[in-house]
Amino acid sequence: MTRCLDCGSPRTADQCPACGLTSAAAEVMFRRRFLKRTAVFLAGSLAFPYVSQIYPPLDLDLMLVFFGLIFFVALTLAVVLDRRARNRQDLEGLKRIYSGFIPLPWILAATLLVNGGLDSSKDITYHPAVVDGRYNMPGIVRGTRRLFVRSWREGQKVERLAVNADDYDRFRPGDQVNVGVEPGALGIPWYFGVYRR
Repeated sequence: MTRCLDCGSPRTADQCPACGLTSAAAEVMFRRRFLKRTAVFLAGSLAFPYVSQIYPPLDLDLMLVFFGLIFFVALTLAVVLDRRARNRQDLEGLKRIYSGFIPLPWILAATLLVNGGLDSSKDITYHPAVVDGRYNMPGIVRGTRRLFVRSWREGQKVERLAVNADDYDRFRPGDQVNVGVEPGALGIPWYFGVYRR
């Protein structure tokens, strides 16, 4: 027994008894919805890296790896769904899994936005550090600039601080700095700024 690509109802003939679409029409309707959902996912995938540069958590690299894993799995599912739709194979289980991935980039972006945006600037803690190195990867929108400083946290050797172009150009390896850290409204500590000691 096969299922309708559009509504997921079981069907025994070419025309679905629930929605009345033939298998070709159901494929077109599925593809239309699929493209809209993928566009929402990709828009969230652009929003998350942008917000992560505005309110960067101290463990930004870990969050970016997690986000990259989500992105890879979701796009792999999208390719599999597209292939199965072309062959008019059953999609119900994969559609549900893929639908679960769609809001994840938006949830991650909203978490960072709320964590940094609602945090009061009264609780800034300044940690003395020394700049060990710098990293710059130009990008289309913002690019990635990092200052590497010796960590003040236990179990960490280096902190990779996301900085803007001014801070990147201002500090060199060996500079003594104070790193401002806020606790975050949701309890995720984030990097506020870096200043000369």
